[in-house]
Amino acid sequence: MKRRHFLKAAALGSALCAKPIWMAQGDSVEKMNFVFILADDLGWRDLGCYGSDFYETPHLDRLAREGMRFTQAYAACPVCSPTRVSIMTGKYPARLATTDWFGAPQPDTVHNHRGTRHKPLLPAPYEEQMPLDEVTIAEALLGENYRTFFAGKWHLGGEGHYPEDHGFEINKGGHHLGSPRSYFAPYQNPKLEDGPDGEYLPERLARECADFIDDVNDDPFLLFFSFYLPHTPLRAREDLIAKYEAKARQVRHDGPEFLPEGEREARQVQNHAVYAAMIEAMDTAVGTVLDALDRQGLAGNTAVIFMSDNGGLSTSEGSPTSNVPLRAGKGWLYEGGVRVPMIVKWPDVVAPGSECDHPVTSTDFYPTMLEMAGLRQRPDQHCDGVSFAPLLRGESLPDNRPLFWHYPHYGNQGGSPGAAIRLGPWKLIAFFEDNRVELYNLDEDIGEQNNLASTIPEKRDELLAMLREWQRDAGARFPTPNPNAES
Repeated sequence: MKRRHFLKAAALGSALCAKPIWMAQGDSVEKMNFVFILADDLGWRDLGCYGSDFYETPHLDRLAREGMRFTQAYAACPVCSPTRVSIMTGKYPARLATTDWFGAPQPDTVHNHRGTRHKPLLPAPYEEQMPLDEVTIAEALLGENYRTFFAGKWHLGGEGHYPEDHGFEINKGGHHLGSPRSYFAPYQNPKLEDGPDGEYLPERLARECADFIDDVNDDPFLLFFSFYLPHTPLRAREDLIAKYEAKARQVRHDGPEFLPEGEREARQVQNHAVYAAMIEAMDTAVGTVLDALDRQGLAGNTAVIFMSDNGGLSTSEGSPTSNVPLRAGKGWLYEGGVRVPMIVKWPDVVAPGSECDHPVTSTDFYPTMLEMAGLRQRPDQHCDGVSFAPLLRGESLPDNRPLFWHYPHYGNQGGSPGAAIRLGPWKLIAFFEDNRVELYNLDEDIGEQNNLASTIPEKRDELLAMLREWQRDAGARFPTPNPNAES
């Protein structure tokens, strides 16, 4: 597909493969290892290093002290499967029509879905599996003699589309479901042998990761640790729940615990004990993996990447976390749904304890990891990604690159079909139900409360035109009128 000029300019950085400064000269170059840790539904403010004073995350806080903390990192979608596809492929979900979580209602099944069957629009049809003809980042590294290991949540397709079908040699726990049947053994997981009754899933998956690190020897590797946590069902160890119930009794909040958000209410304070216990369990599991790297002497040659697949759940299903000062959460195109925590440690390259406020998105990991590894770029594959390796080296990238979202579905959390673009400080959201357009200056209004669409029409029209051009370029699918809509 022919690329538009403004997208060509944005992608120029990913077409160049600069030699990483850590690489030695000569024939005996030691390849960079990768540990990619992906949280599920973790909010932007759910870590201590991102401002939470309720959740306790010492291991991830340590990772931030040793690496770079990104303050404006984005998931490619406000729900999980599309973002996960974008990480694996380097492409926006709209380009592959993988725009909703796999298992969500299709237009011909929405009549069975109580929450949306009478909405004004039928959701756009979407593909429910990551295409097998996409060359994933795992396959790219496997082709360069990397060992590849996956543990945890997959949710990118059923039988024939599992991690082992997309470049991972070992798969511990990844299958078609997006949430565990049980967080405690027996797990009822076809890709994970049961441990003793009562074993906690994140602890088990962390041990599987650590065992892989212990056995990998001198081979370069990609370890992808994909948490089910802190996705619902909200389940945690009783001792941790008791700890945070006691802590929650000490929380003081001047305002209301919830405020209206559309037809829902959004949590405004972090005080949910079970969710906090899940966060601590996740952090402890990260510590298990980091300790294994240290124990095997691999920490100095292993890049560690941490991110969440979408924003925190704040408007439904128990509304366990608050993303304030961001608006809304998972399932919404507001910042609370798409801005996420992200930390990257690149030994001997990233300045420890550094911070980056340049906007990046989940399509960017693919070209970045190739550049970090000193491997050739694959611009036809990761065509929507731009390597942010220069940022990791303390350099800069052009600030005129647009970021896009296209979510033509009703979210379970209350969000409605729409699309969005961010360019510099500006963010525009176009809603499909009523063609409403909202425009925000995020530098001045991170909470997206002051809609400037009517007061700065020239910026509104500029961004809307760019968004529509990108949608045409990507072949984006759109919702259609619902003949059963309630008037």
